[in-house]
Amino acid sequence: MNHQSIDTTTAARFLPMVSVVVPIYNAEADLSALIACLSAQTYPQDRVEYLLVDNNSSDRTLALLQEAAANSVIKISALSENQIQSSYAARNTGIRAATGEIIAFTDADCHPQPQWLESLIQPFVNSDVVIVAGEITALPGNSLLEQYAELQDVLSQKHTLAHPFCAYGQTANLAIRRIALEKAGLFRPYLTTGGDADICWRILRQNLGRLEFAPQATVQHRHRSTLQELASQWRRYGRSNRYLHELHGVELMPELTLAEYGHRLGRWIFKEVPQNTVKAIAGKASLVDLLNTPISVFVIQARAAGQKNAKLPENAKMIAWL
Repeated sequence: MNHQSIDTTTAARFLPMVSVVVPIYNAEADLSALIACLSAQTYPQDRVEYLLVDNNSSDRTLALLQEAAANSVIKISALSENQIQSSYAARNTGIRAATGEIIAFTDADCHPQPQWLESLIQPFVNSDVVIVAGEITALPGNSLLEQYAELQDVLSQKHTLAHPFCAYGQTANLAIRRIALEKAGLFRPYLTTGGDADICWRILRQNLGRLEFAPQATVQHRHRSTLQELASQWRRYGRSNRYLHELHGVELMPELTLAEYGHRLGRWIFKEVPQNTVKAIAGKASLVDLLNTPISVFVIQARAAGQKNAKLPENAKMIAWL
């Protein structure tokens, strides 16, 4: 993974046909903002298509997609994947319908910034680049848990790009050359988490090219605002690690012992709380600073539970192909 400089003279002429694929499930509340963000992209409209794939939603998502496809100023195709309930199966449906040489991905609850696509595509001017990951930042949030996630940069690509096994980019902000997908295969359609790492690793470990990070290609993502949502998110991260362990041999995350939990909470009570209380009185710390450690312990427990209880389904090992 590199941050190679680009010849701006050459890059200015580099306008490949791009297909943007977005899997969507019960997201009628998010569609208006998503389509507004896609419509505001600076990438030339005649060089991009938007493939929005409904994944068997039970709300009005599909009808709204069809309405957008008929009335939007940008080229939108409203597709449907109702055979397999998985965002990866929905992405595969979009890929198969795509005409672009570059396939870009984001999610329904993301807000791509206006120069997102333009910045995400430019590293592909280098022919050995086959994957580009953009940055994911937080949408402004007011709840304690949203502020915690923003403080921790939970969704930032810096975590996945530094993965000890192999770098990868999250599909909330990712682009892949079509030719790499033809050679390495599409997403595993029955996988429910971990598919972004899996597809990047299959491409990179086959030496089909390299991964580039485009920090200016930014999408904003809404963080979880309730304990239930936060626990679900981190259990999914734990399941992902179990699945990737079975698929690629990734090391399982070690579980904390009761003594280690006790040590962390004891240090919080007797050291961090007094220090942060003084800082808070001086206006240099907030409630999220005071509660950082117990929230971190909560998510560690959720991730450990997800990893412990997960078992990769046999059909999730299957790779789909163009």
